[in-house]
Amino acid sequence: MTALHHAHAAADAVVSALFAPLCVSCHAVLDSPTRSPACDACWRNLRAFTPPLCDRCGEPVAAAGGRHVCCRAVGWYEDVLRDLIHAVKYDERRRLVAALAGLLTRNAGDLVGAGALLVPVPLHPWRRWSRGFNQADDIARALARHSRGVTVVHALRRARHTRPQSDLDARRRNVRGAFALAGWTPWSQRRSAGRIARRHVVLVDDVMTTGATLEACAQVLLEAGAREVSALTLARVANPAQRSKTSSST
Repeated sequence: MTALHHAHAAADAVVSALFAPLCVSCHAVLDSPTRSPACDACWRNLRAFTPPLCDRCGEPVAAAGGRHVCCRAVGWYEDVLRDLIHAVKYDERRRLVAALAGLLTRNAGDLVGAGALLVPVPLHPWRRWSRGFNQADDIARALARHSRGVTVVHALRRARHTRPQSDLDARRRNVRGAFALAGWTPWSQRRSAGRIARRHVVLVDDVMTTGATLEACAQVLLEAGAREVSALTLARVANPAQRSKTSSST
Protein backbone atom coordinates (compact mmCIF):
# COMPACT_ATOMS: atom_id res chain seq x y z
CA MET A 1 0.00 0.00 0.00
CA THR A 2 1.52 3.33 -1.09
CA ALA A 3 2.00 6.40 1.06
CA LEU A 4 -0.53 8.22 -1.11
CA HIS A 5 -3.09 5.48 -0.51
CA HIS A 6 -2.45 5.73 3.24
CA ALA A 7 -2.94 9.50 3.06
CA HIS A 8 -6.26 9.13 1.23
CA ALA A 9 -7.44 6.49 3.69
CA ALA A 10 -6.52 8.72 6.64
CA ALA A 11 -8.29 11.71 5.07
CA ASP A 12 -11.39 9.58 4.43
CA ALA A 13 -11.40 8.44 8.06
CA VAL A 14 -11.16 12.01 9.36
CA VAL A 15 -13.85 13.39 7.02
CA SER A 16 -16.18 10.45 7.78
CA ALA A 17 -15.73 10.84 11.54
CA LEU A 18 -16.22 14.60 11.58
CA PHE A 19 -18.91 15.13 8.96
CA ALA A 20 -20.41 11.71 8.06
CA PRO A 21 -21.09 12.83 4.46
CA LEU A 22 -23.83 10.94 2.65
CA CYS A 23 -23.95 9.45 -0.83
CA VAL A 24 -25.78 11.78 -3.23
CA SER A 25 -27.91 8.88 -4.46
CA CYS A 26 -28.63 6.31 -1.72
CA HIS A 27 -27.76 8.61 1.23
CA ALA A 28 -25.62 6.00 2.96
CA VAL A 29 -22.56 7.25 4.86
CA LEU A 30 -19.61 7.38 2.46
CA ASP A 31 -16.58 5.20 3.14
CA SER A 32 -14.38 7.25 0.78
CA PRO A 33 -15.80 10.78 0.75
CA THR A 34 -12.61 12.37 -0.58
CA ARG A 35 -12.78 10.26 -3.72
CA SER A 36 -16.40 10.72 -4.77
CA PRO A 37 -19.71 12.05 -3.40
CA ALA A 38 -21.32 8.81 -4.57
CA CYS A 39 -20.65 5.43 -2.98
CA ASP A 40 -19.08 2.49 -4.80
CA ALA A 41 -22.34 0.52 -4.70
CA CYS A 42 -24.24 3.28 -6.48
CA TRP A 43 -21.55 3.61 -9.14
CA ARG A 44 -21.82 -0.16 -9.72
CA ASN A 45 -25.63 0.05 -9.88
CA LEU A 46 -25.67 2.89 -12.43
CA ARG A 47 -27.52 1.36 -15.35
CA ALA A 48 -25.76 2.52 -18.50
CA PHE A 49 -26.79 1.66 -22.04
CA THR A 50 -24.97 -1.39 -23.37
CA PRO A 51 -24.38 -2.42 -26.99
CA PRO A 52 -25.82 -3.03 -29.42
CA LEU A 53 -26.83 0.63 -29.75
CA CYS A 54 -28.67 2.22 -32.63
CA ASP A 55 -26.21 4.21 -34.76
CA ARG A 56 -28.84 6.86 -35.35
CA CYS A 57 -30.26 7.60 -31.89
CA GLY A 58 -28.04 5.66 -29.51
CA GLU A 59 -30.88 3.65 -27.96
CA PRO A 60 -30.35 0.01 -26.98
CA VAL A 61 -31.73 -2.15 -29.77
CA ALA A 62 -31.65 -5.76 -30.84
CA ALA A 63 -29.63 -4.88 -33.93
CA ALA A 64 -27.96 -1.60 -34.83
CA GLY A 65 -29.02 0.10 -38.02
CA GLY A 66 -28.15 3.20 -40.00
CA ARG A 67 -24.89 5.12 -39.99
CA HIS A 68 -25.90 8.63 -38.98
CA VAL A 69 -25.86 9.22 -35.21
CA CYS A 70 -28.35 11.75 -33.80
CA CYS A 71 -27.65 11.35 -30.09
CA ARG A 72 -25.75 9.15 -27.65
CA ALA A 73 -26.05 9.03 -23.86
CA VAL A 74 -24.78 7.17 -20.82
CA GLY A 75 -28.25 5.87 -19.93
CA TRP A 76 -31.83 6.72 -19.07
CA TYR A 77 -32.51 9.75 -16.89
CA GLU A 78 -33.49 7.80 -13.78
CA ASP A 79 -32.28 6.35 -10.48
CA VAL A 80 -28.54 6.75 -9.83
CA LEU A 81 -27.75 8.58 -13.06
CA ARG A 82 -30.46 11.16 -12.39
CA ASP A 83 -29.20 11.64 -8.82
CA LEU A 84 -25.64 12.17 -10.01
CA ILE A 85 -26.72 14.74 -12.61
CA HIS A 86 -28.77 16.57 -9.98
CA ALA A 87 -25.73 16.56 -7.70
CA VAL A 88 -23.73 18.26 -10.46
CA LYS A 89 -26.36 20.85 -11.37
CA TYR A 90 -27.91 21.74 -8.06
CA ASP A 91 -25.34 20.77 -5.42
CA GLU A 92 -22.29 21.92 -7.45
CA ARG A 93 -20.64 18.49 -7.22
CA ARG A 94 -18.83 19.32 -10.44
CA ARG A 95 -16.02 16.81 -9.95
CA LEU A 96 -18.54 14.08 -10.80
CA VAL A 97 -18.47 15.32 -14.40
CA ALA A 98 -15.10 13.70 -15.12
CA ALA A 99 -16.34 10.22 -14.20
CA LEU A 100 -19.64 10.66 -16.05
CA ALA A 101 -17.78 11.93 -19.13
CA GLY A 102 -15.64 8.80 -18.95
CA LEU A 103 -18.78 6.63 -19.11
CA LEU A 104 -20.06 8.71 -22.03
CA THR A 105 -16.75 8.29 -23.86
CA ARG A 106 -17.01 4.53 -23.38
CA ASN A 107 -20.46 4.53 -25.01
CA ALA A 108 -19.75 7.12 -27.69
CA GLY A 109 -16.00 7.35 -28.17
CA ASP A 110 -16.41 6.39 -31.82
CA LEU A 111 -18.62 9.45 -32.37
CA VAL A 112 -16.01 11.95 -31.15
CA GLY A 113 -13.32 11.41 -33.74
CA ALA A 114 -10.23 13.54 -34.32
CA GLY A 115 -11.18 16.93 -35.69
CA ALA A 116 -14.66 16.96 -34.18
CA LEU A 117 -15.87 20.16 -32.56
CA LEU A 118 -17.70 19.93 -29.23
CA VAL A 119 -20.30 22.69 -28.87
CA PRO A 120 -21.95 22.97 -25.43
CA VAL A 121 -25.64 23.86 -25.43
CA PRO A 122 -25.60 27.36 -23.91
CA LEU A 123 -27.56 28.58 -20.92
CA HIS A 124 -29.31 31.92 -20.89
CA PRO A 125 -26.91 34.51 -19.38
CA TRP A 126 -29.17 35.01 -16.37
CA ARG A 127 -29.32 31.28 -15.63
CA ARG A 128 -25.58 30.95 -16.21
CA TRP A 129 -24.95 33.76 -13.74
CA SER A 130 -27.36 32.39 -11.10
CA ARG A 131 -25.97 28.85 -11.31
CA GLY A 132 -22.35 29.96 -11.59
CA PHE A 133 -21.48 27.50 -14.35
CA ASN A 134 -22.87 25.72 -17.39
CA GLN A 135 -22.88 21.97 -16.85
CA ALA A 136 -22.83 21.37 -20.62
CA ASP A 137 -19.57 23.29 -20.83
CA ASP A 138 -18.07 21.20 -18.00
CA ILE A 139 -19.12 17.99 -19.79
CA ALA A 140 -17.66 19.16 -23.12
CA ARG A 141 -14.32 20.05 -21.53
CA ALA A 142 -14.17 16.69 -19.77
CA LEU A 143 -14.94 14.88 -23.03
CA ALA A 144 -12.19 16.81 -24.80
CA ARG A 145 -9.70 15.59 -22.20
CA HIS A 146 -10.72 12.01 -23.03
CA SER A 147 -10.33 12.46 -26.81
CA ARG A 148 -7.38 13.52 -28.94
CA GLY A 149 -7.73 16.22 -31.55
CA VAL A 150 -11.10 17.38 -30.25
CA THR A 151 -11.80 21.06 -29.58
CA VAL A 152 -14.49 22.77 -27.49
CA VAL A 153 -16.02 25.69 -29.39
CA HIS A 154 -18.64 28.03 -27.94
CA ALA A 155 -20.40 28.57 -31.25
CA LEU A 156 -23.91 29.17 -29.90
CA ARG A 157 -25.62 31.62 -27.58
CA ARG A 158 -29.04 31.51 -25.97
CA ALA A 159 -30.95 34.35 -27.64
CA ARG A 160 -33.84 34.32 -25.19
CA HIS A 161 -34.90 32.64 -21.97
CA THR A 162 -37.17 29.58 -22.29
CA ARG A 163 -39.45 27.91 -19.77
CA PRO A 164 -39.33 24.17 -19.01
CA GLN A 165 -41.78 22.17 -21.13
CA SER A 166 -42.37 18.40 -21.24
CA ASP A 167 -44.62 18.14 -24.30
CA LEU A 168 -42.69 17.77 -27.57
CA ASP A 169 -44.79 20.20 -29.62
CA ALA A 170 -44.73 22.74 -26.79
CA ARG A 171 -40.96 22.41 -26.44
CA ARG A 172 -40.46 22.90 -30.17
CA ARG A 173 -42.51 26.09 -30.06
CA ASN A 174 -40.71 27.13 -26.90
CA VAL A 175 -37.18 26.84 -28.36
CA ARG A 176 -38.01 28.25 -31.79
CA GLY A 177 -35.61 31.15 -32.28
CA ALA A 178 -34.10 30.60 -28.82
CA PHE A 179 -30.57 29.95 -30.15
CA ALA A 180 -28.25 31.89 -32.42
CA LEU A 181 -24.63 31.89 -33.45
CA ALA A 182 -22.33 33.19 -30.73
CA GLY A 183 -21.58 36.88 -31.03
CA TRP A 184 -23.58 40.09 -30.87
CA THR A 185 -22.36 41.68 -34.09
CA PRO A 186 -22.46 40.46 -37.71
CA TRP A 187 -18.65 40.24 -37.68
CA SER A 188 -18.49 38.07 -34.56
CA GLN A 189 -21.28 35.81 -35.83
CA ARG A 190 -19.44 35.35 -39.14
CA ARG A 191 -16.39 34.38 -37.10
CA SER A 192 -18.45 31.74 -35.26
CA ALA A 193 -19.78 30.43 -38.57
CA GLY A 194 -16.25 30.20 -39.95
CA ARG A 195 -15.13 28.05 -37.03
CA ILE A 196 -17.77 25.38 -37.70
CA ALA A 197 -17.94 25.56 -41.51
CA ARG A 198 -17.65 22.10 -43.14
CA ARG A 199 -16.87 20.51 -39.75
CA HIS A 200 -18.45 17.67 -37.80
CA VAL A 201 -20.07 19.36 -34.79
CA VAL A 202 -21.08 17.42 -31.68
CA LEU A 203 -23.59 19.16 -29.43
CA VAL A 204 -23.11 18.46 -25.72
CA ASP A 205 -25.73 18.72 -22.96
CA ASP A 206 -26.61 17.01 -19.69
CA VAL A 207 -30.09 15.61 -20.46
CA MET A 208 -32.11 15.11 -23.62
CA THR A 209 -35.83 15.30 -22.83
CA THR A 210 -37.66 15.49 -26.17
CA GLY A 211 -34.75 16.46 -28.41
CA ALA A 212 -36.33 19.83 -29.29
CA THR A 213 -33.44 21.84 -27.82
CA LEU A 214 -30.85 19.78 -29.68
CA GLU A 215 -32.86 20.08 -32.91
CA ALA A 216 -33.04 23.86 -32.55
CA CYS A 217 -29.30 24.11 -31.93
CA ALA A 218 -28.52 21.75 -34.83
CA GLN A 219 -30.63 23.83 -37.20
CA VAL A 220 -28.60 26.96 -36.40
CA LEU A 221 -25.31 25.11 -36.86
CA LEU A 222 -26.32 23.46 -40.14
CA GLU A 223 -27.61 26.73 -41.56
CA ALA A 224 -24.25 28.28 -40.62
CA GLY A 225 -22.39 25.68 -42.67
CA ALA A 226 -21.64 22.72 -40.38
CA ARG A 227 -21.15 19.52 -42.39
CA GLU A 228 -22.83 17.26 -39.83
CA VAL A 229 -24.30 17.66 -36.36
CA SER A 230 -24.49 14.90 -33.75
CA ALA A 231 -25.21 15.07 -30.04
CA LEU A 232 -23.97 13.67 -26.74
CA THR A 233 -25.85 13.88 -23.45
CA LEU A 234 -25.28 12.26 -20.09
CA ALA A 235 -28.84 10.96 -19.97
CA ARG A 236 -32.03 10.64 -21.98
CA VAL A 237 -35.62 10.83 -20.79
CA ALA A 238 -37.43 7.72 -22.01
CA ASN A 239 -41.02 7.91 -23.18
CA PRO A 240 -43.25 4.84 -22.55
CA ALA A 241 -42.71 3.46 -26.05
CA GLN A 242 -38.92 3.63 -25.68
CA ARG A 243 -39.04 2.02 -22.25
CA SER A 244 -41.22 -0.83 -23.57
CA LYS A 245 -38.93 -1.39 -26.55
CA THR A 246 -35.83 -1.46 -24.37
CA SER A 247 -37.40 -3.88 -21.87
CA SER A 248 -38.49 -6.28 -24.61
CA SER A 249 -34.97 -6.40 -26.09
CA THR A 250 -33.17 -7.26 -22.83
